[in-house]
Amino acid sequence: MAETAHPLGPWNDVRKGQAPQPHPRDVFRERFLAQFRDPAFGAEAPALGRLEAIAWDAFQQGRKAPHTRKAGPEFKDPDYDLSVEWYETRQRLRQAQARWADAATPSRVLVVAGGSRNDGTCPGEVSKTWRLAGLAQRQLEAAGVEVDLLDLSLLVSDYRRHIHPCKACVSTAMPLCHWPCSCYPNHALGQVGDWMAEIYERWTAAHGVLLLTPVHWYQVASPLKLMMDRLVCADGGNPDPTSTGGKKPELAKKLELEGWPYPKHLADRVYGVVVHGDVAGIEGSRRALCDWLDWMGLVDAGPQARLDRFIGYYEPYATSHATLDGDEAVQQEARNAARAVANAVAELRAGTLSAPDRNLERPRPK
Repeated sequence: MAETAHPLGPWNDVRKGQAPQPHPRDVFRERFLAQFRDPAFGAEAPALGRLEAIAWDAFQQGRKAPHTRKAGPEFKDPDYDLSVEWYETRQRLRQAQARWADAATPSRVLVVAGGSRNDGTCPGEVSKTWRLAGLAQRQLEAAGVEVDLLDLSLLVSDYRRHIHPCKACVSTAMPLCHWPCSCYPNHALGQVGDWMAEIYERWTAAHGVLLLTPVHWYQVASPLKLMMDRLVCADGGNPDPTSTGGKKPELAKKLELEGWPYPKHLADRVYGVVVHGDVAGIEGSRRALCDWLDWMGLVDAGPQARLDRFIGYYEPYATSHATLDGDEAVQQEARNAARAVANAVAELRAGTLSAPDRNLERPRPK
């Protein structure tokens, strides 16, 4: 049967029917207790049972944000019960943006090591991405730039550190995607420990960003892709969750259809990209990363800051670190990418970096 538009208006046209029913108590209990399989927890079974009952109650009632505060006069709905955790993240982002805009602060570059591997977990060895990031870091510091090294491999080695998946609020309506993301933490679902609250702040404080990643199955490594997806709120996200009553799709659709500005919260930062692989996929991954950063309003640091290279083409993985040791050209190219970012940051902050389209109005801002 053909679907028809909602008679009250397009903003009421919200499609339903995909989500399954909530888990029954026995399934919830099994999942909750799975984290306590170590026999050492056995003596605490009664206490764990009491904790499970509390968690079940939170799940049943949907207590996503157990700590709230009234939004206050700076928001559209001052009486809205706003998540304290979201509000605190938002305040840190505002402070970071102020530091970024202050000409007296040191130039700062965020170096993102996007590989999944480190020697603190089952691979038992550092990644080549991390080594290249170290070369870039030292080059930037030699240029007098403050470096913030974000090693995304900590996702696989740190206790309960997460970047939870994007829930694609944007695909319902852009204003439903809040800046910063308000989907997490969700305490009722146990979706906590989300690293992105800190990562948003680190991106906001940076004058430049240098991304480094290996290629996994023709794509960037999964920790980097998780971060990328969660940065969607930086490109058009809504800074006022009260305007959508939290997560009410009808209100968000109405706002977007009334005309949404799609603000680019991370625009006017410089970027560089270094992609490496061993067989295929480096060019496609490099293009996708650069296109993504361009779309968000960042400014590229020139051709030498957009690098894709094979390290040990069709050679064994077991000798790839030795291959990198001997590939002095690719080491120097990684340093050059860092130099280009440092130079571009200096020009951007001095107002001399060429961006001929900077003041052109977009007829289709999305």
